[in-house]
Amino acid sequence: MKIIIKAAALVAASYSTFAQTTDTTTASAPTQAAPNSGLTLTGYIEAYYSHDFTAPKTAQERPGFLYNHKRNREVNLNLAFAKLAYTSERVRGNLALQVGTYAQYNYAAEQALVKNIFEANAGVKLSKNHDLWLDAGLFASHIGFESTISKDCWTLTRSTLAENSPYYLSGAKMTYNTGNGKWTVLGMVTNGWQRVKKLDGYSGPSFTTQVQYRPSSNLTLNWSSFLGSDRPDSLRQGRFFNNFYAIINPAGRFGVILGFDIGTDRKPVIRAGSERRVDGGGNYFWYSPVVIARYKTSDKSYINGRIEYYDDKNAVIIGIPGFKTTGYSLGYDYAILPNALFRIEGKVYDSKNPVFDGKNGLVRNNTSLTTSLAVSF
Repeated sequence: MKIIIKAAALVAASYSTFAQTTDTTTASAPTQAAPNSGLTLTGYIEAYYSHDFTAPKTAQERPGFLYNHKRNREVNLNLAFAKLAYTSERVRGNLALQVGTYAQYNYAAEQALVKNIFEANAGVKLSKNHDLWLDAGLFASHIGFESTISKDCWTLTRSTLAENSPYYLSGAKMTYNTGNGKWTVLGMVTNGWQRVKKLDGYSGPSFTTQVQYRPSSNLTLNWSSFLGSDRPDSLRQGRFFNNFYAIINPAGRFGVILGFDIGTDRKPVIRAGSERRVDGGGNYFWYSPVVIARYKTSDKSYINGRIEYYDDKNAVIIGIPGFKTTGYSLGYDYAILPNALFRIEGKVYDSKNPVFDGKNGLVRNNTSLTTSLAVSF
């Protein structure tokens, strides 16, 4: 089959992306391919500088529950990737290779061979007359309204709930989009909670789903779930997680995102003597609501704000006992060129307990300023 390089399509895509009329927080629209579609090459580079005003001046990293824009007081690269995508009427595939501090921190538990793979998957359309696809490989996660590609998100930095739920998933999935473009239904068998290499001691597999409804271009409603575990079989800690969000008026002058995550891990099996093992009984819960709003100040600029709360008092996800933290952010975005976006954001965390590194020990608050320059092609 003849492979066609679609240069014109790339240019058009980059223009629409940085005008922010299309992003990952809009609908997961049906992906039926044009008959003459072929191979495309795209790329993305985001450089950043983060300044943590609370941490000691010599601290090189932002708080441990963050994975994007992680390095402190230094200019660095959050994410850069080059992506090849092939699409025909019944076949599709993607391969993207990445570098940056996002990959360094978020892929730390993976095997060296896959740490630089952002995406690698192949799919086949199972029906000639319906938009039903079977895909397998490594994917950007369908869970949540934010991705690690900052230019596609309404805020420069990610929300706490996004940083602590899967950015990527590996496995096999089936996706169906209705003919009227209003519904997307997805089911996936995955290797685990954001894992390419299955967790040692866990027999798996895990399962994840998505149901998305788009009654109009002004509203998207989404429910995604995860059922499985991120603990060894010996602990018998099943996980059930739900992600809900609504995106209101994404292409308008003023838009709002309402999000809510809630998850539960079963309490682990414990030892009661040398041989006897007792079910821990009950569950640990964590949850996080978030509200994001943005206002279009001109054809090239937006201002955005966010209020969020994350409660993980049992340290299931964050790993810090008693973590109950509210976050606030205010940002400004300016499209220097159609494919070059400058952003700046101030963020404050306010925790019930002292969980942040300060100049004289642990403190309850953390304040930072982050800027970024992102270019796509």
